[in-house]
Amino acid sequence: MKRLKKYLTAPLVLLCAFLLCYSNVLYGLDKLIADPLYQRETVTNNSIKIIAIDEKTIAAYGDPKTWTRDIPARLLGLLNGETSPAVIAFDIMYVGAVEQESDAAFALAAAEAENVVTAVNVVRETDLQQASDGSYVASNRIELVEYPYEALKEGSSYGFANAVFDRDGYIRHAQLSVDYEGETIYSFPAAVYSLYCQRAGVDAVLPETFDDNVFAFSYSGRSGAYETVSLCDVLDGRIDPRAFAGAIVFVGAYAPGMQDSYAVPIQKDSQMYGVEIQANILEALMEGKTATPANLLLYSAAVALVFLACFLVIGRLKPLFAVLLCVVGIAADLVLGRLLYDGGTVVSIIELPILLLLLLGYRLISGYLSERLKRHRVVQAFKKYVAPQVVEQLSKKDDFSIVLGGENREIAVLFVDIRGFTPLSESLQPEQVVEILNEYLSLTTNAIFKNGGTLDKFIGDATMAVFNAPFDLDDYVYRAVCTALDIASGSKELEDRLQERFGRKVSFGIGVNCGNAVVGNIGCDFRMDYTAIGDTVNTAARLESNAAAGQILISEAVFLKVRDRVIADEVGEIPLKGKQQGVFVYSLKGLKTV
Repeated sequence: MKRLKKYLTAPLVLLCAFLLCYSNVLYGLDKLIADPLYQRETVTNNSIKIIAIDEKTIAAYGDPKTWTRDIPARLLGLLNGETSPAVIAFDIMYVGAVEQESDAAFALAAAEAENVVTAVNVVRETDLQQASDGSYVASNRIELVEYPYEALKEGSSYGFANAVFDRDGYIRHAQLSVDYEGETIYSFPAAVYSLYCQRAGVDAVLPETFDDNVFAFSYSGRSGAYETVSLCDVLDGRIDPRAFAGAIVFVGAYAPGMQDSYAVPIQKDSQMYGVEIQANILEALMEGKTATPANLLLYSAAVALVFLACFLVIGRLKPLFAVLLCVVGIAADLVLGRLLYDGGTVVSIIELPILLLLLLGYRLISGYLSERLKRHRVVQAFKKYVAPQVVEQLSKKDDFSIVLGGENREIAVLFVDIRGFTPLSESLQPEQVVEILNEYLSLTTNAIFKNGGTLDKFIGDATMAVFNAPFDLDDYVYRAVCTALDIASGSKELEDRLQERFGRKVSFGIGVNCGNAVVGNIGCDFRMDYTAIGDTVNTAARLESNAAAGQILISEAVFLKVRDRVIADEVGEIPLKGKQQGVFVYSLKGLKTV
């Protein structure tokens, strides 16, 4: 079952990450993050200006619905006087005849200037269709196109001013063109851009599109970013028309009551007038700040593979490095998203950060629970080897850790063996032998635990203890020496009792060494023993075997660490079995009094 789970985990993680990206279910959350990242105020085209039909103009000239075409005709006459704008774009519907004389005057002025673009309205069937990037556009089936009245249509360029709304109601996309009855009709800003390039004698570079000629664009400025003046100030001569020479001039609604404002991602606190949106789309076309979505299938696969790699790696990392990995991954995702967007490709930037945050949360929570469970098991297990009060104290520390499987540590090792035990056991009943052995092993165990050591094992009538493993232990070499002296002190009382009860006397031999050793679980997967191995351990065992009855032999390495606090006689260099060179040893006598 575990093997099956192991083989199924990676494909399942890959599939879930892929489906999350491909389904685009986090569209709204993605735009919440992407909008401030992508949409920045960077107006660079100072040639785009706006003449606003604002409240001041309405107060001066009345409701625009009651205007004849004299007003736009007068405006053309003023702007196309001594100098003229490159393009004059009326973001206004001039459908049908209003008053014959003014209609003709406006159409004639537009035809003579050859720099006028007017707006048309594409009427589609009522159903909507969703594009692959989440935006909604009307059905491809066009019922009709509301053109300017015939004379104006013949004397000006035109483009449809219909907006493309995303599923959250914001405008981030625009449609480049539609085909109707054999005619290709460009959008209003695209028609303005084309006429501007034509008059400048350069080729218009139209953007790549997707799904019914739609493209994404970057806003260049919030409301008020483009130079805006009131229409009445121009008509009444308060603004010199020469200020618009060579410019692209938009004329459009700029008052709340005209119901031509929409939600835009660059300013979510307020809506933007339609004429300003058209100006932003125009600058995006002129500056190449347009984009199309990446291939959803390939991008989803790429995100899934990256997440799978993080999933496989993060479980092996320490919490701090796991957090750093997620932070780096999220930052890289945002930076890459911005770079791709600047390069003309839109990707969803929310899925990978969400997946990484979920993965990090799982890693931290599961790691915490696993550590708590492991700590509990280890504490219960090592209470059998280490003084329980020491284990309890250490288990409460934040730096409590045990490496299972073996680690290199600096330790002190103590071996103690009963001298004369074999002859004693031959002369006594087995029950008596066990009783004596248990008393002696209790003595050594209590001495070890008293000084914070770890009982490694009993080897017949011998005891092995280590200090500074599995836990860090302060002054561990001195503690090992104190343990040896405590055993020596306690054994005198035990020797007297045994002499009195059995008429036999036993003694001890102790060896203490310190140095580097491998400490951990040694064995196989079904039988393990927590112990220490290495030359340090072997030397301690050889010291114990060379110790005379009642003698404590310590190595030079031990003596150098505690010489200011112990009394020891120099024994000199002695040969030890299994070592080519002898070891300089000391005979421990006691502790110095302060």
